Amino acid sequence: MQHPHPHSPTPEPAPAPAQNRPGPPAHRRRRRTAVLAASVAVTALVGAGLTTLATDSAEAATARQVERLDRGVVSVHTDSGNLVSWRWLGTDPNDVSFNVYRAGTKVNSTPVSGSTNFFHSGAPAQADYTVRAVVGGAEQADSVHAVQLRTGYKDVPITPPAGGTTPDGVAYTYEANDVSVGDLDGDGALEFVLKWYPTNAKDNSQSGYTGNTVVDAVKLDGTRLWRVDLGRNIRSGAHYTQFQVYDYDGDGKAEVAMKTADGTRDGTGAVIGSSSADHRNSSGYVLAGPEFLTMFNGQTGKAMGTVDYVPARGTVSSWGDSYGNRVDRFLAGTAYLDGTRPSLVMARGYYTRTVIAAWDWRNGAFTRRWTFDTSSSTNSGKGYDGQGNHSLSVADVDADGKDEIVYGAMTVDDNGNGLWTTKLGHGDAGHLGDLVPSRAGLEYFKVSEDTSKPGSWMADARTGQILWQTASGADNGRGVAADIYAGSAGAEAWSASDTTLRSATGASLGREPSSINFVTWWDGDPVRELLDGTRIDKYGTSGDTRLLTASGVHSNNGTKSTPSLSGDILGDWREEVVWPTSNNTALRIYSTPVETGTKITTLLHDTQYRTALAWQNTAYNQPPHPSFFIGNGMATAPRPTVYTP
Repeated sequence: MQHPHPHSPTPEPAPAPAQNRPGPPAHRRRRRTAVLAASVAVTALVGAGLTTLATDSAEAATARQVERLDRGVVSVHTDSGNLVSWRWLGTDPNDVSFNVYRAGTKVNSTPVSGSTNFFHSGAPAQADYTVRAVVGGAEQADSVHAVQLRTGYKDVPITPPAGGTTPDGVAYTYEANDVSVGDLDGDGALEFVLKWYPTNAKDNSQSGYTGNTVVDAVKLDGTRLWRVDLGRNIRSGAHYTQFQVYDYDGDGKAEVAMKTADGTRDGTGAVIGSSSADHRNSSGYVLAGPEFLTMFNGQTGKAMGTVDYVPARGTVSSWGDSYGNRVDRFLAGTAYLDGTRPSLVMARGYYTRTVIAAWDWRNGAFTRRWTFDTSSSTNSGKGYDGQGNHSLSVADVDADGKDEIVYGAMTVDDNGNGLWTTKLGHGDAGHLGDLVPSRAGLEYFKVSEDTSKPGSWMADARTGQILWQTASGADNGRGVAADIYAGSAGAEAWSASDTTLRSATGASLGREPSSINFVTWWDGDPVRELLDGTRIDKYGTSGDTRLLTASGVHSNNGTKSTPSLSGDILGDWREEVVWPTSNNTALRIYSTPVETGTKITTLLHDTQYRTALAWQNTAYNQPPHPSFFIGNGMATAPRPTVYTP
């Protein structure tokens, strides 16, 4: 069946009027709201290259909508027994404790209260575990059964699409690429949404045809729920398809949003637009034809709503070149722009002009909240052009209860107005979190491509004020900020063109880590580990210690060497890593086998972290950071203020 062609694209329309967006009914809302009363005052900094435009008054923050998750119990087998771990949910009481059962027999002597893991010594790999919460002395019902990582990992079967041949006679096959997660069917367990790349996927700067990008939804047991084929009119590569998986309408089931085009085939086989249209030019670029934004049903893959993509490409050369490189640079994210419910953020451009459109998906329809355009009369000439990264971050940087979009060297407020710009330009990597816990609020660490600008810098995420910076003179392609060294307070930062590990205040700490890529919480302490390629290492001042070498898997995205996904998706607050197997027939999930005494609410219920998992697949993947500091000497982790549909 073929869908009617959506209305033809028009020049960027004015934003649609905002609809009333009531919060959840009182009887459905968790009565655990808190007030964030932070007076926001933004000060112009003379001589810092900083422009600030908008301020927000303090507002009361209500509970945020999050997934209604099950316990996520996981059992990781080692030579000594099984590490069983599970989620402390944001909706659990502060004083909840847990009992662990193997095949109905309790294996712990006293309820587990100081953590959410238990090591069952001597148990076999196939031991079957459940967990029961204890609330007010009363034991609750059994949890779901543990996901068993009998060899230290679990394989989720996947099936590659059939390969093909491009119009110029080049054959291609498929490789598993980036993954996101969401509860697609409402059962409390997360499913995988997997992007398949053809082996001839291209960077925007490279000409040539590519195969189609294909997206699958897969359950933990390998059941494929649906497959979407984006068609010949969506080119394949890191900058074309940024997919968002989130429950936007609050029905308890996640949706999937993607840019689509003529010939996209949804999970039911229905075609969006024209099935026969071929808008590719002789160089393989797609510089003509309609562009759409589609919301897919997470359970069936059905296209539920399709609108014109905002912004339209317009004149290709207006984005920085005439052959199709910069016009097709897309970013995407999810943000709680009203402070309570998630909105979809889709963007285009960052080398010159940047346009960001915010959408609500409510009652089966798209409504555009706002559009930020650096070329508009409001923003033109104010230093917002050319400030984007190859990724974005989302957080409530000004403590008003609503999320902002940190796009690189500039930030857009929750209402679509520019908040600040440092005018320090484009870069590949950025990290947003409570990187300096001795300071109030969040910080942002970024590297720069412009050789006339600082190679890297740390800024106050509320104002953009530069806290420290490193020397200019190099195209600094990589950088990371995280607490990887217990010997220095807060997060450390390091980058490709710098020669030292930096403290949270920019001081030299000596030897840099062996990798400049991802980080993960893996072992028993709250200090983060290094994740690069198919290995995990522990930083040390004289050398790094190998904690995991994954076998039979591959990393993704060329020199970026990223996993399909890294994040807290099962068990306690520590992070799993998902790589595709070398033959692309499974997604291999690794989870830590190390016991911890640290108790933190599942990071899936920290919305800054959860939205970071959603945007992790965007362009040059970056690791997620929560809204609070996790690391050496950390304060007691805060509990989130959330409700579930």
